[in-house]
Parts: sequence; C-alpha cells; structure tokens
Amino acid sequence: MTGLDAQIAAELDKVIDELTLFDDDLMSKVFDGNTEATELLLRIVLEREDIKVLRVKGQVEMKSPYVGGRSIRLDIHAVLGDGTEFDVEVQRSEKGSHIRRARFNGSMMDSRMLKKNQKFKELRDAYVIFICQHDKFGEGEPVYHIDKVIRENGKPYDDGAYTIYVNGVYQGEDNFGKLAHDFSCTKADEIYYKPFADGVRHFKETKEGREIMCESFERLADKIAEERAEQRAEQATVQTKVSIVKSLMENMKWTLDQALTASGIQGKERGVIAKQLQRTI
Repeated sequence: MTGLDAQIAAELDKVIDELTLFDDDLMSKVFDGNTEATELLLRIVLEREDIKVLRVKGQVEMKSPYVGGRSIRLDIHAVLGDGTEFDVEVQRSEKGSHIRRARFNGSMMDSRMLKKNQKFKELRDAYVIFICQHDKFGEGEPVYHIDKVIRENGKPYDDGAYTIYVNGVYQGEDNFGKLAHDFSCTKADEIYYKPFADGVRHFKETKEGREIMCESFERLADKIAEERAEQRAEQATVQTKVSIVKSLMENMKWTLDQALTASGIQGKERGVIAKQLQRTI
C-alpha cells in the first residue's frame, strides 16, 4: 500500500467512524431487510405495539413516469402485513424536510398502490415520516403529527395519508428522547436500543460491514459525478475537487487530511473525494 493509499484508507475510516443514523447511507443499510429494527422504530414513532413489518428495504428508487420528471429515493420503504406503507426519511437540514417533500413522497407511493380498475377506496394507508436533526416546527415537542380537518366543523378528514415529523434534538427521558439520542450516536455501545446498536455495530465495527460502507462511498462518488455532469454550471464537479486536493498535496506537501480541510471539504464528501482520488493514482 502506498502512502497515499494509506491516507485514503485512513480518511474513509474516519468518515465511517463519524457516521450516525442521521446519515442516510448508514441508516438505510442498518434498516434494510431488518424487520426487527424497523418494527421497533415504527412502534416508537406511532406509539403502538401492534406493528408487524412484512418487508423493508433501504434506498428504494421510485421513478417518475414522465420524461424529465422528478424521481425520488426513499431512505426506508416498509410495508406492514395489512398493506400499510411507510416512507421513513432522515434529514439533517431544514431544506431537506420541506413540507411539500412529504406531499410528493406520499404521492409517489400512492401512485403505485392501485392496479388497473381497482377502486379508490382500496388505496392503502401510507405514512411519510421525517426524523429530523432539528426541531422542524420549533415548539419543543418530541413529535409532530400533521392531521387533516374539515375547516367548517373541525371534524377529522381521514384519507389514509399521514405525515409525521420526529424532533431529533429532543432530549426527554421517554422513548422519543432515547430514539433521538440513538440516532445521534457514533458508537454502537452508546445506543440504548439493541436492534439499532447491533446494526450500527455491524456496519462500523466488522470488516464486512466497513467494506460495504466503503463501496457505498464509491457508488456515491459515481452518482455525484453523473449529477454534476448534468449540472456543470451550478458548481465545481467532484473531479475538480479531486484535482484541487491532489494539487495541494503535491505542491504544498500536505497530507490528505490537510488538503481536504484546506479545500473546505467536510463530512461524507471527504470519503467521496478520497475514493475518487484513489482512482487517479
């Protein structure tokens, strides 16, 4: 292994070590196919003990049927035994949890539920749940349920579509407080709920799990490079950043860590740039 290879490996290790369940790359892998962890999550959020997950998958792409239309990728797509569907998203930023995003995600699930000639009343219930690393509505509540009512009489208007925002900075001693705590932890040993801890431990503390995480950064690098190719005028491409980092290392005799920091590259993007840089050597 060359010196640069070692630096790249160290940078990727550092990025993976700092991931939490608020990072969709880790979160979607922990819950992918993990019905036990998903049931626990939904039981906490819905405050119900009767949740039984039939199947769950992470990073589910739902493509627009229209050319040029916007597609989406759900962090977690879960289905209960009665057909109820869930989209669970983790969001660090206010922008990513925009209220119209919940509407769009819900509509994409709805559009796939009915087959030709099925009656509309057969449309199954659907939930869009955002677990935010911020207090979405600033009221200090652990969770916010978006309910529909008839304006003229105040009675519920229940069409089977539900939106819930979880306050990921809530610090209460209840289950929501423990959930917010667990999603913020970088170490499995600090997590309260065992199903969450076991998942995080696998992807962060085992050789197999860490290799899967490294591969995800490689795929993410490819995806970003492809997107940037379509949006060249918006900002520098990943390849441009790779060139900048490589130049700083060669000309300034800096380490990879120093060059990334000087270039203002933070968080998961450090792993993406490191993986791309590895391809150039």
